[in-house]
Amino acid sequence: MSAIAARAGVPGPNPEFHAMDHHAENGTLLGFWLYLMSDCLIFACLFATYAVLGSNYAGGPSGAELFDLPLVALNTALLLFSSITYGFAMLQMQRGFVRPTMLWLVITGLFGLGFIGIELYEFSHLLREGAGPQRSGFLTGFFALVGTHGLHVSFGIVWLVTLLFQLKRYGLIPENKRRLMCLSMFWHFLDVVWIGVFTFVYLMGSMA
Repeated sequence: MSAIAARAGVPGPNPEFHAMDHHAENGTLLGFWLYLMSDCLIFACLFATYAVLGSNYAGGPSGAELFDLPLVALNTALLLFSSITYGFAMLQMQRGFVRPTMLWLVITGLFGLGFIGIELYEFSHLLREGAGPQRSGFLTGFFALVGTHGLHVSFGIVWLVTLLFQLKRYGLIPENKRRLMCLSMFWHFLDVVWIGVFTFVYLMGSMA
């Protein structure tokens, strides 16, 4: 409080109020967009690596021999449906309904778990066939790209479960709404990346 304000009896600025008033809601979303941009660079590098190594089979099996397209199509459907159910969760959030929001998030998480389960099954099958990442440049690029995406989905599921506990305890407070929005961007981003993986790795690889 300045001396003039004190003499005039006018209260000075409240530091606590300004600290709360300057909460960077838009800053949080901007920061998360920057994170997604950095993730885009990571996946761009992985796609570029696969493009270089994708035809280096070293006498080993090719994608046409290894990929089970019906199984991969099922996995793709699970991830696409999880994006739709997350959209339903966001609609319920905007209406202020906590329980329906949580229900759609649980369904989204189950779809995500199904996706990870099928991917782990695919990896274990390839390893049993002797088609591990050390077998050829093609498989090195494949495991690096698909595995990194799978790790991101796994992290998203952990984040989703954490948010479910937050919603159950605190409800749809502004902080939880921001977190749901950030996870929504992350989840849809992974969906877009997977469409690229499905097209560039699996479809084109099966025709090679």
